[in-house]
Amino acid sequence: MRHVRPPASEFPDRWRTICRVTSTNLKITLDRAADAAAPYEQLRAQIAEQARSGGLPTGFKLPTVRGLAEELGLAANTVAKAYRALETDGVIETRGRHGTFVAAAGDASRREAAGAAQAYAERAQRLGLTFDEAVTAALDALRARYGQ
Repeated sequence: MRHVRPPASEFPDRWRTICRVTSTNLKITLDRAADAAAPYEQLRAQIAEQARSGGLPTGFKLPTVRGLAEELGLAANTVAKAYRALETDGVIETRGRHGTFVAAAGDASRREAAGAAQAYAERAQRLGLTFDEAVTAALDALRARYGQ
């Protein structure tokens, strides 16, 4: 016998949303309607937003994959997929057996910019530029890019 899922319009309201986790500062709400985004994407987006907005402080320890999966009623692979995406984005970091934490730089673009600046500084030094010459070159490029 095959189970056929009814269309979203036929779902009772009790099947839509009302799935919350409040593990200390972590607040997750999943929309389980058929037309909602995939659960891992909802989880990824909500944790990323909370980290970027300061709702989850740097160093906040996230629940284990299994623990969060159990609390949310999801498969462990779903939570693991969200955590992997967040780690790739630089929002969280996994420290082996110690757990998973909100990364110091919750915004991946800022981390990438810092890495680019470090690479520029190393290259400018290799080229023999003085500090002032390197700063002037960087400022000229930024002014040209931003139209200032």
